[in-house]
Amino acid sequence: MTDAPATLETPWPVALLSNKIRGYIERLGTVWVEGEVTQWGGSGGNVYGKLKDLGEDATVSFTIWSSVKSRLTADFKQGDRVIALVKPNWWVKGGTLTMQVFDLRHVGIGDLLERLERLRAQLAREGLFDRSRKIALPFLPACIGLVTGKDSDAEKDVIRNAQLRWPAVEFRLAYAAVQGDRAVAEVTAGIQRLDADPEVDVIIVARGGGDFQNLLAFSDESLLRAAAACTTPLVSAIGHENDRPLLDDVADLRASTPTDAAKRVVPDVTDELNRVQQARARLSNRLTGVLSTEVDRLTQLRSRPVLSTPTWIIDSRSEDLTRYVARGSELVERIVERAGTVVDDLRSQLRALSPQGTLDRGYAIVQLPGGAVLRTAPDAPAGTELRITVAAGVVPAVSK
Repeated sequence: MTDAPATLETPWPVALLSNKIRGYIERLGTVWVEGEVTQWGGSGGNVYGKLKDLGEDATVSFTIWSSVKSRLTADFKQGDRVIALVKPNWWVKGGTLTMQVFDLRHVGIGDLLERLERLRAQLAREGLFDRSRKIALPFLPACIGLVTGKDSDAEKDVIRNAQLRWPAVEFRLAYAAVQGDRAVAEVTAGIQRLDADPEVDVIIVARGGGDFQNLLAFSDESLLRAAAACTTPLVSAIGHENDRPLLDDVADLRASTPTDAAKRVVPDVTDELNRVQQARARLSNRLTGVLSTEVDRLTQLRSRPVLSTPTWIIDSRSEDLTRYVARGSELVERIVERAGTVVDDLRSQLRALSPQGTLDRGYAIVQLPGGAVLRTAPDAPAGTELRITVAAGVVPAVSK
């Protein structure tokens, strides 16, 4: 193996490059790594699989030789979270990298629970579990978005029970892996796609239960944050009572099973028809009662004299008017008669006090030439022309 640098004029052979890569990799030695088994297959007593990072999109292949597999005391399968003692192994002829496993152990359930509790506490502090952010489900969704495994029992249960309760309901399906390394990305993508569909009124994420580790995808932080950001009401129907995934707490509604989700989301058409009939019966009874009351009231009004004999009020008022006119005429006559008597009395008094009355009794009025009344004899010396007024005329005279 040469240490001369590779140049355009002196390039390395492929074998030299491959051997140098193997040398670099072998220096790493053995390391403990943690990840999720996303592929597990046996051949000739050996196991060939893949190990995926728990948080990032990174996967490596591994090999467990039969001699190592015989020493493993536990059973492993796809979806398990494990800790592995591995040594990188570069295959020079094929130019591939694989991890040779020397020891393999399950991640302790206690460790997983501790991580989930830390994540639960963090999300709770951020308010993702608060009731105030929960969105109320629509009374009657016209279209339901369903995120679930293709041809799964959960899919069949939700659709069958929802359509039994309300046959007109429609579905938008987003198929996704519900366990394994693809579950988080596909379920998240399904939620986001259905949330962007304006015709979807509510979203159900459904899976028919499973063991604790198979449900870990539904406690993944990135999936939970996508669910929290969803503006469409979201229902979690994972169907697992013990050690519930965190999606149950983030969702707007938790259903115990996919069947329960269908019952919680869609009303029963029979129950609703019964409620409509009951409401119609109550309205009919109320309306009948109101009409009956008003009919009785109209009957009472029509039985009153003013409505049974329309001319009654005119006749009664006519008699009153005749009485009032007669009374008025009588009062006017009395007043006129009384006034006539007063006038006669005043005339008599006037006549008694007037000068003409005095003249009629034989008296006369003597006036001087200037018209003044003669009161004393000295006022009319001899030769004064006088004017004497009697009851029926004037007599001229001269004083002596």
